[in-house]
Amino acid sequence: MKKKWSGERLETDIYGDVSVEHLHRYAMSSVLVEDKIVLDIASGEGYGSFLMAKTAKKVIGVDIDTDVVNLAREKYKNDNLDFLVGSTDCIPLESNSVDVLISFETIEHHDKHEEMFLEIKRVLKPNGILIISSPDKQFYSNLQKNNPYHIKELYLEEFEDLSKKHFTNVKTYFQNCINGSSIIAPIILFENLKVFSGTFENIYTKKISALYNIIIASEQFLDDVDLSIFDGQTISKKINEDNINYIRSSTTFKLGSVILKPFIKLKNILLK
Repeated sequence: MKKKWSGERLETDIYGDVSVEHLHRYAMSSVLVEDKIVLDIASGEGYGSFLMAKTAKKVIGVDIDTDVVNLAREKYKNDNLDFLVGSTDCIPLESNSVDVLISFETIEHHDKHEEMFLEIKRVLKPNGILIISSPDKQFYSNLQKNNPYHIKELYLEEFEDLSKKHFTNVKTYFQNCINGSSIIAPIILFENLKVFSGTFENIYTKKISALYNIIIASEQFLDDVDLSIFDGQTISKKINEDNINYIRSSTTFKLGSVILKPFIKLKNILLK
């Protein structure tokens, strides 16, 4: 029987747009974390911390759930990777100890936003970099989705204002999925992106909204991050394989196979 996903955090046996979106954020961050000491706050299952540890000097994943942290320690073992129990408003690290702090889809899960940013500033080195993402309330819960684990979502302006209150330099990027692939781009490029759709009878342009806002913030000058696309084809293939395996393992399919087996044998004999 397929495992039902709670929606609280992404797990590595869950495939879909949300998988592509999360993986794309870590892919985008890979250049910025190279040879750096990285904190992945609310690291969850640990896959993101593990991916960043491939290029980072050291990665510390922190999560509030002790059981999840213990599972991550068992699943992902590298000399430069560690997992600790902690929260966004009480990070178990020394001050000025982190080069890059990653926080993807975390801030909306609680309402201690000010406390979180104060802790982020405390553990980051003076010129450290914050990479943080959150769903845009306007296009997420207001229009289409409702996640019971989201305590306080932010509109773009609120997200930017909070970041600018604590950091001198703030750059904002938009993200959304189109046909299983994720796009991350600076605001101006995202808003001017032309997306076409249609049939043999009619072709038209469609506007895509930023389902997720990504902010990169620091006290140092920040270069722009280029537009990037995460190809979701591999994830789509995995979804199809899982669906086929699920059908083949079902009682209905097995019963049907038993019933049809003699008819298939008879057909093969007649065709000889």
